[in-house]
Amino acid sequence: MPKIEAIIDQVLTNCDIADSQHAGLFSICGLALRLRDLYKWEKELDPWIEKDSSEILEWIGDKEKRWDKLAEKQFNGITILGDKYDPFDTVGINSVLEPYGFFYGGGYAGSLKPTFFLAVIEEKREINGHTVYILGRELARDLLTIPALSQDNCILIRQEPAKLFLWDKIFYIKKSGRYALGFALENHGIKEQNYKELQRSLARIAKAEIGTYIYHELGELQDTIFDRDIWREIVATFPHTPIELLARTIKDLLADTNEYGTLRFIIRERKIASLAFYVAFHDGLIKELFPEIIEAFQEFTHTRNWQVIKQAITNGYNTAKHYAEAITSIYQNGKQKNNMKWVENEMVKRFLEPLGIKGTYGS
Repeated sequence: MPKIEAIIDQVLTNCDIADSQHAGLFSICGLALRLRDLYKWEKELDPWIEKDSSEILEWIGDKEKRWDKLAEKQFNGITILGDKYDPFDTVGINSVLEPYGFFYGGGYAGSLKPTFFLAVIEEKREINGHTVYILGRELARDLLTIPALSQDNCILIRQEPAKLFLWDKIFYIKKSGRYALGFALENHGIKEQNYKELQRSLARIAKAEIGTYIYHELGELQDTIFDRDIWREIVATFPHTPIELLARTIKDLLADTNEYGTLRFIIRERKIASLAFYVAFHDGLIKELFPEIIEAFQEFTHTRNWQVIKQAITNGYNTAKHYAEAITSIYQNGKQKNNMKWVENEMVKRFLEPLGIKGTYGS
């Protein structure tokens, strides 16, 4: 049996190194929300518990002091049973940890921020040729509250972050999403956004949404339109830019609307609450690219006609396919020209400016 406490300390150190070097990627508000989630995890608080601001500020001060000491450090290798592994060698590390009921995550998230976690395995299943891990208590994590992801061709469902993620989405819902949110909660037996009842029901609702997370990741893994290698190249070439945001949004929209993905799963299973949550949380760039689902949902609430939702999904998929093919073509042409500035200019002119997004074109 590996000494799990020693492994936890190693992973936590790498989490702090990653956070210390990449916290600047977030806006002030975004960083504050992520620090709040990390604080709640460290203190084992329920998502709705809010401590006195003086306590949180003191904790943030201590965290920043630790970050200052680690800002120039390299990631540590992970030593298990006398063998040392690269922190990104997830296959090697999990080959040792999984028999003991633990799962290790390591990779790169948005803006290529390194991210790490360590969790207890609750369940393991196979869906459409992919292994799905349902993870329970998290022993180590960083700033990122990621409810689901894929790693080494497997799908990982992180239940603790999923609860925090769901609570934050509900608590900070925009006015435009409140109608759909109310509809979703009513389908879970919660009326008029009763927060006390929501607190009691949050774990149950989060479990009911696991399928939507699984099928989003499955939709990404099965997507053949936006080549995964090309997509990764684009993200790596234009990190922390509107072009990365566009590429990630298109990839998400394909995952949501293709035959293996989120919305097709929702239709097959007739998951009305999940559909309502999807519309309630439908925001940002994806809302600009896929507005049809909102109008279709409004009609659906009166008619329960799933065909309306199917047609909207088809339209969304066709939009995402068009963007993916055009983005891929531009990027490949730019590679042939050995001119990524040309790629940047073309992406901004053809896609970002028409969507009202300021790029770096002309700078």
